[in-house]
Amino acid sequence: MLNRRTFLTATLAGAGGALLGGCTPTTAARKTEVPAGPYRTVTLGKTGIQTSLIGIGTGMHGGGRQSDHTRLGRERFEGLLKGCYRRGIRLFDMADLYGTHTYIARAMKGVPREELTYVTKIWVRRGGIPEKERLGADVIVDRFRKELDTDYIDLVQIHCMTDATWTDQQKRQMDLMEDLKAKGVIRAHGVSIHSLAALKTAAEDPWVDVIHARVNAFGVKMDAGPEEVAPVLAKAAARGKGILGMKLIGEGAFRNEPDKKDASIRWAMGPGHASAMVVGFLSEAEVDDFGGRVERLVKPVAAKA
Repeated sequence: MLNRRTFLTATLAGAGGALLGGCTPTTAARKTEVPAGPYRTVTLGKTGIQTSLIGIGTGMHGGGRQSDHTRLGRERFEGLLKGCYRRGIRLFDMADLYGTHTYIARAMKGVPREELTYVTKIWVRRGGIPEKERLGADVIVDRFRKELDTDYIDLVQIHCMTDATWTDQQKRQMDLMEDLKAKGVIRAHGVSIHSLAALKTAAEDPWVDVIHARVNAFGVKMDAGPEEVAPVLAKAAARGKGILGMKLIGEGAFRNEPDKKDASIRWAMGPGHASAMVVGFLSEAEVDDFGGRVERLVKPVAAKA
């Protein structure tokens, strides 16, 4: 594991001796791009973060630091995570609400940290986690890093925003996260969205690097119908924001409906709809099914010279 000094030194070298906006490794320091296939390398907006097109979400029916994933038991869950990595998944989506940090840390032990994209979220709402206090992002992220056994986290988001005025309500946390980004403790910050009003705010606000948005072709478990969500996502993408699409299977609603899964993949990968897709896989068979559909449905991209 890189210590903080080694990590920042490598960053400076990769950037030609200049910190780019206080961020951490440059794209040149990341793994080689995969030109095609379901686990091809994509970039999250203007963050410079390169990761796999498909990621695993670990918060299916999550709350109280549990989820369907933790309820699999440590051996099965960590085996699933290792299977995801073997197939090419490099994007691991977590949250304090789910309690999945330590599982991923154990499962990915020994994997070069720069190959992995760690995404997590801080919980600021009432309930959801045992503690009543809602500490500052600086304190929370420090705990996250210990749980993940890492010196830095690629993306930290404010979890489950629903109000149009969430940027006013969360100004303190946003300022703290901006400071963490400047220090290289996190590479990017953003928000997980659970209403159309909050999504519209996120699309406009310059603080937001990456949006976690609910996307599928049928409006199931979404903030609004796809025809309302699509132009907002397109606006966010045009402003250089990365978009992590979630709820592609409608939180499992389409698990046994292949045509709906295909339609949602096509919709999510429409222009400006999602940079990457995060799915709450509960088995390696589900990973293979989804990966096969993506390989069949998503147009290959040309390899870079």
